[in-house]
Amino acid sequence: MTLEADYGEICRYLGYRRDTPPDSGMEQTIRACARRLEEAATPRWVSREFPLARLPGGALELGELRVESGSLSRNLKGCQRVILFAATLGVEADRLIARASAVRMSEAVILQAAAAALIEACCDSAWEALRREAAGEGWHLRPRFSPGYGDFSIAHQRDITALLQTPARIGLTVTEQMLLAPMKSVTAVIGMSRQAAPCRRQGCEACGKTDCAFRR
Repeated sequence: MTLEADYGEICRYLGYRRDTPPDSGMEQTIRACARRLEEAATPRWVSREFPLARLPGGALELGELRVESGSLSRNLKGCQRVILFAATLGVEADRLIARASAVRMSEAVILQAAAAALIEACCDSAWEALRREAAGEGWHLRPRFSPGYGDFSIAHQRDITALLQTPARIGLTVTEQMLLAPMKSVTAVIGMSRQAAPCRRQGCEACGKTDCAFRR
């Protein structure tokens, strides 16, 4: 999968705003770091479809996975099935950032921002591929919703990676602290509905943390 990190998103992660863009020298540095990150990364993703059931008391059953989350329940309103999803940029992206951190922290910060933008591009590309496939069967997809959003416990990272067999398929594991490794990775649930949603909300627009410094 060949992807590019969105320059505007990298700048947003770095704290720049439209009215205070990077100067020409910094722009060159940002773009150079983004190219290095893109060359090091090996974006990969996997998914698997499951039936969705709503249990007494408000819990959700995603195939064999039981989840108690009001936030996820609202995201999946009107859905009959779900797609469990995982994506990663691979271990070399992490190694590039680690090496930069030991030598020049300012460069490592830019690489971190580029990696954040690139994993989003990977997830968006995968979502679009899944959307096209689902549309052919009469389904509409909801925005992806990841563990850690709202009250959707981050502990479900382990459940999703186990069901998707990500260690063997894309080299993605979960630490004892429930963090993903490689770090630049994502797990998520994507709802499937026979009815089109009125809008496609994702990322910042789907997050309730309105005081976040990186909010669009």
